[in-house]
Amino acid sequence: MENLLRPLIVVGGSVLLTLLIGWATDLLLRKADAQHHETPMWGLLRRGRIPFQLVICAATLRGSYDEAQLLERHQAEIGRTLTLVLIGAAAWLVIRIAAATVETSYSRYARAHRDPARVRRVRTQVTLIMRVVSAVVGVVAVAAMLLTFPAFRAAGASLLASAGILGIVAGVAAQSTLSNLFAGLQIAFGDMVRIGDTVVVDGEWGTVEEITLTFLTVRTWDERRITMPVSYFTSKPFENWSRGTPQMTGTVYWHVDHTAPLDAMREKLRDLLRECPAWDGRAYGLDVTDTTPNTLQVRALVTAKDADDIWTVRVAVRERMIRWLAEEHSYALPRVNTASAALPHSRSKGGPARDGGEPSRDGASARRMQHEPPRTGPGR
Repeated sequence: MENLLRPLIVVGGSVLLTLLIGWATDLLLRKADAQHHETPMWGLLRRGRIPFQLVICAATLRGSYDEAQLLERHQAEIGRTLTLVLIGAAAWLVIRIAAATVETSYSRYARAHRDPARVRRVRTQVTLIMRVVSAVVGVVAVAAMLLTFPAFRAAGASLLASAGILGIVAGVAAQSTLSNLFAGLQIAFGDMVRIGDTVVVDGEWGTVEEITLTFLTVRTWDERRITMPVSYFTSKPFENWSRGTPQMTGTVYWHVDHTAPLDAMREKLRDLLRECPAWDGRAYGLDVTDTTPNTLQVRALVTAKDADDIWTVRVAVRERMIRWLAEEHSYALPRVNTASAALPHSRSKGGPARDGGEPSRDGASARRMQHEPPRTGPGR
């Protein structure tokens, strides 16, 4: 009877103690979150209640397992399993606490600063810092788990002795990976590109959606995702439309007839922009930038607060201006001349001789047609 009650008391007591501590801790965090709305720290810490309970349960079972005298034949294996669970749960808990701390710091910074560019820069750095912390904690946890096995513990000395050679081999084998890793750190702290920036890479326009230590994802306007190594942004030029301030100036081009009412077009452009909510009101303008034998090239300058709004302003102005020209000034649209060219008045009547007194061929033909009698009969 004692052999049955002792394991039940030990295991049941450990589980009950775990549930009780977990419930009490969650209750305290809930009350702290309700009282302090200015910080999300306490609400974020509640995400770590599951790894926290696992740590308590694994620690209590590991400490009292020897007293339970349960499955004595497999005591070493069960003890090692509990140790592995304890190490893994502790690493999970550390990552959750670090994430809560970093996220709280970012939230305070975002509330204190209104500059979107600086906020995106800090967001990028916070994301990469959390990835580095998670990777380091994961590596340490795996190493600690491996050291619980006697075979790996005995091989530790030989591994340390050959660490120099292995480091050289690993460095050569992982050259591209290491270059991307350092490029990711350079992007994070060098403020070259941030999450949310509007960029143009390889002729593709899009928004930076995700930055990791090895790759970067750009979401294009048609919702495609372009994934490329971060080393691309440290070795090749690219356009960053959000560098500095997100405000942008856009252009709209039209080809119109030479008789187009330019002053009326300037007034219509002003009216169209006033009706467009995406225009930020900073500036506008309309000028003739080029001319061809048949048309004028007219350029309009418009402004907006970011890349998305500048696209909206451009397409709206282009469409409405063409519609207004077609309805009110149709003559201003490009035309193709199909009428025959009229000869000069002097040349149509023979005109003076040219090229040293030689009579004009057109004038001679005209006189011949006037004096020659009309042909009749079958020969006509």
